[in-house]
Amino acid sequence: MGEKNKAERSSNIENNLRTLRTAKGLSQSDLATMSGITRQAVCAIEAHQYLPTTAVALRLAGALNCRVEDLFRLISTGEEVVGELIAESATKSLAHPARVKVIHVGDRLIVRPVAHLGEVLNYAIPADGLIAEATSASSRGDKTSQPVRVRLLRDRRLIEQEIAVAGCDPAIFLAGEYLRRYTNTATVVGWTMGSGAAVDALKRGEVHIAGLHIVDSKSGESNLPYVKRHLKGYEVNIVTFARWEEGLLVRPGNPKSIRAITDLARADVQLINREAGAGARILLDQRLSAAGVTSLHVKGYDRLASSHLHVARIIAEGQADVGVGVRFAANYYGLDFVPLQEARYDLVVPKAYISAHPTVQRFLDTIVMRQFRAEVEALGGYDTRETGKLQTL
Repeated sequence: MGEKNKAERSSNIENNLRTLRTAKGLSQSDLATMSGITRQAVCAIEAHQYLPTTAVALRLAGALNCRVEDLFRLISTGEEVVGELIAESATKSLAHPARVKVIHVGDRLIVRPVAHLGEVLNYAIPADGLIAEATSASSRGDKTSQPVRVRLLRDRRLIEQEIAVAGCDPAIFLAGEYLRRYTNTATVVGWTMGSGAAVDALKRGEVHIAGLHIVDSKSGESNLPYVKRHLKGYEVNIVTFARWEEGLLVRPGNPKSIRAITDLARADVQLINREAGAGARILLDQRLSAAGVTSLHVKGYDRLASSHLHVARIIAEGQADVGVGVRFAANYYGLDFVPLQEARYDLVVPKAYISAHPTVQRFLDTIVMRQFRAEVEALGGYDTRETGKLQTL
């Protein structure tokens, strides 16, 4: 009874011991000595295997010069909140009770279906809540914003630590896992969308950070010209996430000998494209225009995939011959890759969020960690030598 009950009780407690200990540069042994307990006890408490007594909690708080409630707080669930459902589809098409992520962006409570994370992550990422009730819809630009009542499955204070990042680089999810490893509670929710859509979501106040990779056709500069045009008047920082290779993804062995953009106009070549505004789509259109090839001569130009990995999967399944994407997607599905250019993937971060939301700065600190950069480069096609560099507008 004892150990099982300890684990059950501690699971209802928000435990910030590891976060506060590492923030002060203390080892588990250091903290154990300062608080008069064993290192094994510190380890068990941080692992949520042991709920400390009042006396031990007071000792730990004294050693860390903080309040007990800064270390341990009761997690409350079942609270109901009203947020704005941001969805491409109407609420009536969602199953009820629909599983959703809930994100505080500025003074708004943004709600998105977990299913929009994709077919795999839908079953791997826990929901923050369930839609209990929907009301009438309102319009924000070309998206639907619908007030919904959400019954929370997590403590609201934990939800407030989450940040939303829009973009097309799946390595953002890896960054989120690193962040959670070192902060214990803070998480990143990555919404997959093309570069243009990500910047638009940032402008509408639906996410904290937008990722993009759009090379200007005139200057050859990555991202900055696009940001200057589309975020004029916004106070933002541009932070480099990585550089990567963009090119043509083709079937293993390149059986149709696709070597250049002009090959896409051949009658025997089937393309899988990306949506308008995506960095890959912009690159394709630029190269087609430079080669004097119109989209009408490209078979499959109007057939769209939702991400780099989606493009690669369709080609790997034999449903298309070629698509524009990044090398890591080709590597993941065992495809051949024909390089077209190297581009910079940058993160656009409003300055107000950096100062107002502590998780945003922690996320930016996480991506420059040596261990994280090494793992990203191991994915293939990434260069992290400029990761964390602040680009000047």
